[in-house]
Amino acid sequence: MKLVSIPANPVPDNFVTGMLKAPDGVALRFARWQPPAGRRGTVCIFQGRAEWIEKYFETVRDLRARGFAVAALDWRGQGLSDRALGDRRKSYVRDFSEYDSDLETFMREIVLPDCPPPIFALGHSTGAAVLIRAAHRGHRWFDRMVLTAPLLKLGGVDYSMGAGPLIARALRMTGFGTMYLPKTDTSVVESRPFLGNLLTSDPVRYARNAAIIEAEPALSVGAPTVAWMDSAFRAMRAMRERSYPARIRQPMLIVAGGNDAVVSNAAIEDFASMLRAGSHLVVVGAQHEILMEQDRFRSQFWAAFDAFVPGTPLY
Repeated sequence: MKLVSIPANPVPDNFVTGMLKAPDGVALRFARWQPPAGRRGTVCIFQGRAEWIEKYFETVRDLRARGFAVAALDWRGQGLSDRALGDRRKSYVRDFSEYDSDLETFMREIVLPDCPPPIFALGHSTGAAVLIRAAHRGHRWFDRMVLTAPLLKLGGVDYSMGAGPLIARALRMTGFGTMYLPKTDTSVVESRPFLGNLLTSDPVRYARNAAIIEAEPALSVGAPTVAWMDSAFRAMRAMRERSYPARIRQPMLIVAGGNDAVVSNAAIEDFASMLRAGSHLVVVGAQHEILMEQDRFRSQFWAAFDAFVPGTPLY
């Protein structure tokens, strides 16, 4: 199994990549990078919806420069992992429990046997939500988690609390689960113009990610399907229950972008305030993908990361 390398985004050195099988037979692509000299442990990267391992090569380099080994996973339905539908660009999952299974398989078969402890997690958006779900179930694979823009509630037009969940559920129950969510732009995000994008204010990194997709179109993913959104709505609703965060014992740092229009910062702040071992930071001016942002925003993230990881355990 390959990793896609382009001049603007070369593969970091000393890696191993391959495929592993989830319990239901879905093939998942993974990559791991060997620890540098004087290793400090391993950071596992868990991407957001429609992302892929190559998008985080810069982050891999940042982490290895800090002395960490790195491991990364393509969730099912994206990157070069298996996709359930004939139209590869449709973002589809039957239930977020499938992501839970992907995470558990990755930890059991790749990270725990082959990566040096202590183990830390770095998750973005949907990946951050899957990590929150794991912490709520009591999994303690990680010493600490750092989460950027977790998918707790959608931002902008409030589909999370309006008719969106009812529409998605009704369409799914009537057999339209594999259809794109109505009234959504079904194009691949990276094919859209930079101007007006909701992900980053950095034109160079935005163009770099578009160039990766141009080099390997098989990585691309378009809009969510009805089934994906129905599953996401149900997962978000559960996580926003008042008792949910109070049951989590996992130390975590949550970092939000002040100009994020994809997820709700109010919901993130509310959730973080109820964590028993959580910290919350807003990077003013940053959009949804903080790690793909301008250096002035990324530097604030890394300062917070360095202060929190590895840190003194809170438990």
